[in-house]
Amino acid sequence: MADDAILDVRGLVKHFPVYGGLLRRRIAEVKAVDGVSFTVREGETLGLVGESGCGKTTVGRAIVRLIDPTGGRILFRTGAAGAGGEVVDLTALPTPKMKRVRREIQMIFQDPNASLNPRMTVREILKEPFVIHKLGYSRSEIDDRIAELLKNVGLRSEYQNRYPHQFSGGQRQRIGIARALALRPRLIVADEPVSALDVSVQGQVLNLLEDLQEKYKLTYLFIAHDLAVVEHISDRVAVMYLGKIVELARSDDLYANPKHPYTEALLSAVPVPDPDQRRERIVLQGSVPSPLDPPAGCRFHPRCPYAGRGNRMAKCASQEPALRQVGDGRWVACHFAEELKLRGIKRQG
Repeated sequence: MADDAILDVRGLVKHFPVYGGLLRRRIAEVKAVDGVSFTVREGETLGLVGESGCGKTTVGRAIVRLIDPTGGRILFRTGAAGAGGEVVDLTALPTPKMKRVRREIQMIFQDPNASLNPRMTVREILKEPFVIHKLGYSRSEIDDRIAELLKNVGLRSEYQNRYPHQFSGGQRQRIGIARALALRPRLIVADEPVSALDVSVQGQVLNLLEDLQEKYKLTYLFIAHDLAVVEHISDRVAVMYLGKIVELARSDDLYANPKHPYTEALLSAVPVPDPDQRRERIVLQGSVPSPLDPPAGCRFHPRCPYAGRGNRMAKCASQEPALRQVGDGRWVACHFAEELKLRGIKRQG
């Protein structure tokens, strides 16, 4: 594990069994995540993007062990920042030890309506982490901490006696963020934290996350399907398609010079603020294959606009491309990454 890494995911696999028939036997499995590897460095934000159903939320839930992986390793550096911390494999930790490590890994959920208990006040919601982990805080210390958390996310202290339904969507998400910060974690998995919010509120929450990251030296795994949102907050971006990562690069490099055809297609859908700067919209043919029976070879080849040209189809349909390094900090899973001339987003100035 690299000295500057806080999280190292290696060959992560999560297959969900499918049962059928009169005796409810296992007849198939959904390959939601099928060999995902990436590293998150201390203090950075790694964006994990892809269309709905690609497996990105499953990756986040496996990292915090809300679901148990089928295979692979998830290495996490606990304690001190940098190489001085202890490296543990989260997939091998028993529940008591995982509970202690979970103080350092928290999650912000996509839907605050579903993740906040409607029968609990804000104070009870924010108090719960201290009670579960038995940190030994006195009542006054917990009250002070709750007031501090609400202030840090831009909410008034007197709001703590209200219930979640008495807040707007953006305010509820701020409560979810405050709960994630309660135990002062080092890594936060943010699962599409702004996708359910209005565009104006999205910007406020993204700015809040950036401010909190700087204040508390946080590391984010930011999961989203909106590339415009990911560009705003991420240092590096990993693009997923049908359970696999197809491209990983620094944010600026990926947006300006994509190396995978799927990334190019996603970028073509990103709105450009300059009306004089027109880009051709790439419309992918067909639909996403089922993770029950993914295609052989490159999983993107049935929809790839380049796979059918020349002699490429045979290789793309028969050989699965490995995620390989093609430049400084740039990884891509495409047989022809070096020869394709793909279009990114040109920046002004």
